[in-house]
This record gives sequence, C-alpha cells and structure tokens, in this order.
Amino acid sequence: MLRLIRTTSANPDFRALVALLDHDLAVRDGEDHAFYAQYNQVDAINHVVVAYQDDKPVGCGAFKEFEAGQVEVKRMYVLPEHRSQGIAGAVLAELEKWAGELQYAACVLETGKKQPEAIRLYEKSGYSYIPNYGQYAGIENSVCMRKEVTPA
Repeated sequence: MLRLIRTTSANPDFRALVALLDHDLAVRDGEDHAFYAQYNQVDAINHVVVAYQDDKPVGCGAFKEFEAGQVEVKRMYVLPEHRSQGIAGAVLAELEKWAGELQYAACVLETGKKQPEAIRLYEKSGYSYIPNYGQYAGIENSVCMRKEVTPA
C-alpha cells in the first residue's frame, strides 16, 4: 500500500532518494549537470513529500516558494523498479494539494528534454508549457511548465 508523508528536506529518506536522483541526472545531463545541480540544493526545503511502499521509501518530491502566489516543484523522483505504478502522480498531486492549502495559486517547474517520462507525467497531470523562466531562460535542454491549483 502506498503511503505519503509530508516532511522537510531534513528527512533522511528524502535525502537518500535525492542522492539517487542526482546520480541519475548526472548520467542523463552529462556535461550540463553542473549547471542544473547548482539550482537543486535541498538544505532548507520545508515542503517535501516522501512516498512509501510497504514502509520502503520509493519516491519523493518537494516545492519551494517561487514568487508570490506560486511554488516551484523540485526533486521529483521514483526508484526505477517502482515506476509506472502511479507513485510520481500521487506525489505530485499531494504537493499540489499542499500548495493549495497554503493558498498558492499555481505550481511551476523545470525539467529536462532528456527526461521524457517526467514530461509525460506533467502533461498528463495538466501542466502547460511556459517560456523558460529565470536561470533556465535560453537553456535549450530545459522545459518549463505551469499548472494552476485551487487554494483551499
């Protein structure tokens, strides 16, 4: 049974999953990895969701405030052997729900063109393409997306 918990970036299970995510991204991004890594620090994220399957941590995601009324979804990851089971969608939905409870109106995110499964997840979850924002403006490998959420 899938169980989702809300926590912070101090959670050791989250940190272990993020280490695996960073390794995966280093392989996918190649020489571009250092650029992206500088924007993915997890020192003080207060809004983290960790997914557990039979008490084993199998996936995670987080958000941080992006600008007034919007959060940025970060650090989405599911262990390879647990993919295609709806875990990422459940984590993302929980993050969106939490953002709404905190009165945010939208979620934005950046992902890479070398992560087609992530792009499919976000499209399926109702995210729309937007111009690349901030540090991702002009970065050819980046894809930025946005979704409105309902404040609770």
